[in-house]
Amino acid sequence: MAVSYNKLWKLLIDKKMSKADLRKESGVSPNTMTKLRRDEPVRLNVLDKICYTLSCNYGDIMDYIP
Repeated sequence: MAVSYNKLWKLLIDKKMSKADLRKESGVSPNTMTKLRRDEPVRLNVLDKICYTLSCNYGDIMDYIP
């Protein structure tokens, strides 16, 4: 099981937002941002914070790769 957060990075570019901006606005820890950059799984509450900050759904920021 793997995940890809490429959609998240593309969405940030579309919204003209940096990864640091996302981290600050959503309250996500630097360690969690590292996990996201490495396409490692994170907790759902982290995805909730990101989706709330970006006004989007899970499917808008990640893909499941079987």
